[in-house]
Amino acid sequence: MTTAETAIQKTEGASLWSDAWRRLAQNRMAVISTAIFGLIILTCLFGPLLFGQHDGAENNLANNFQKPSSEHWFGTDDLGRDIFVRTLEGGRVSLAVGFLATAVSLIIGVVYGSIAGYVGGRTDALLMRIVDILYSLPFVIFVILLMVMFGRNFILLFIAIGAVEWLTMARIVRAQIMALKDTEFVEAARALGYSNTRIIFGHLLPNVLGPVIIYSSLTVPAVMLLEAVLSFLGLGVQPPMSSWGLLIKDGAEKIDVYPWLLIFPAIFFSATLFSLNFIGDGLRDALDPKSSKD
Repeated sequence: MTTAETAIQKTEGASLWSDAWRRLAQNRMAVISTAIFGLIILTCLFGPLLFGQHDGAENNLANNFQKPSSEHWFGTDDLGRDIFVRTLEGGRVSLAVGFLATAVSLIIGVVYGSIAGYVGGRTDALLMRIVDILYSLPFVIFVILLMVMFGRNFILLFIAIGAVEWLTMARIVRAQIMALKDTEFVEAARALGYSNTRIIFGHLLPNVLGPVIIYSSLTVPAVMLLEAVLSFLGLGVQPPMSSWGLLIKDGAEKIDVYPWLLIFPAIFFSATLFSLNFIGDGLRDALDPKSSKD
């Protein structure tokens, strides 16, 4: 391959990503959702430090079940804890679980799918049968079993969720690798004596980043929703820590009398899920040339 051909390929690759970025910037809902999601992240990270007049873990029974006011913006709970601060602190936990569990599923799914797709043959058949078996298991029950067996631990929580969310990622990566492994640039890499590891991680995976990014952006809200379900069942984040799922669980139990306990955490949680889904849709439209409206 000549220097000119290499330069042309690099230019084409840069052009594809530039076009994708332009399509994403033209997607109004994706842009608005990105701004909202960024604001939520900044509020959760720095809100308790800048606006929180109270400690979210501080009990004050004299002020329990206070309605929203200038002193307690979102009111207080049964122990007199400030709901505003607890909502933001719970957001940190929910977002951390969402991103960390997605990272775990990303690593497992990409490596597993790459090996299955590139090696092929009996190895591929065996690996994908394992995936099929795991798919047949109710994944929520599987996570619950892991939590019961190894204890209710925050670190274990996102590992357990990530360990059941990688299956679809593995299938996506496998399909992409199988479509690319016999192309000319891979054959050229083999002719140059490159190792299989270098071919997979240096040449094939960079060409499947689009689907991986799209699915990862849609996995984060799915993971956060699963964490909320587990917290609602009492198997997620444990007090005194808080998460949006735990706060929603506590608020749902008292919604008839103290609706603010549910309303504010639910608003933050719903806004985050909607934003992430719109961002994922925007990335899918931007990175899929077939969806371009140009």
